[in-house]
Amino acid sequence: MAAQSANALLVARALSPHPAVSAVHYPGLESDPGHALARRQMKAFGAMLSLRLKGGREAALRAVARAQLLVRATSLGGAESLIEHRATSEGPGSTAPPELVRLSIGLEHPDDLIADLRQALD
Repeated sequence: MAAQSANALLVARALSPHPAVSAVHYPGLESDPGHALARRQMKAFGAMLSLRLKGGREAALRAVARAQLLVRATSLGGAESLIEHRATSEGPGSTAPPELVRLSIGLEHPDDLIADLRQALD
C-alpha cells in the first residue's frame, strides 16, 4: 500500500498541470481542500484519485478507452492500476460528474503510468 500511495501522489502531481485536466482530486495534493485534514489523519494518502477533464463526458470516455497500461475496471484495485468512467459504471442514475475519471493506482512504475495517462489525455 505504501508503494501504491507513493505512485498515486506522483501521478496526481504529474497530471495536475496537464492542459486537458480541470481538476485532480487527491488528498495528497496541497491544493486539495481536504489536504490539511488528511495530513493530520494519514501517514500516506492512498491509491485512489480522480480527474475532471475539460472536454466533458466525451473526453473522459476517450481517455479511458485510450489508456493502455491501466485496466478498465470498477474496483478499489489490487496490484494493477485501474481506470474507469464512473458515471458509465454507475449507470443512468449516476450522480458522478460526466467528466470524472477515477483511477486506482497500482504497483507499476509511476513513469509508465504517467506516460500512459498523458498519451490517453492528448
